[in-house]
Amino acid sequence: MTADDTFGRLDDDDYPAYTMGRAAELLGTTPAFLRALGEARLITPLRSEGGHRRYSRYQLRIAARARELVDRGTPIEAACRIVILEDQLEEAQRINAEYRRAAESVNPTAAE
Repeated sequence: MTADDTFGRLDDDDYPAYTMGRAAELLGTTPAFLRALGEARLITPLRSEGGHRRYSRYQLRIAARARELVDRGTPIEAACRIVILEDQLEEAQRINAEYRRAAESVNPTAAE
């Protein structure tokens, strides 16, 4: 592995750089909360060679969204479902916008 490979990972939102303890510390929560998110299938941490859970920045952002909902009184299972549905909606809206742009580039008068 070269230095360029290592530094490139620093910008990779999907690189599992955080241990469970560090991830819990960053989120201001407990390892048990992170395990519960895994059990609810909101996030699936990668495993190190030793079997330890490792989290990416993207997964930490998802966990933080769930934590906000839980902190407001939403049960953890419901919070996970809400976050999943929000992500699905966002993805559907992104795809829909791409289709609209493609349709407008083929037929510019359709946008009027």
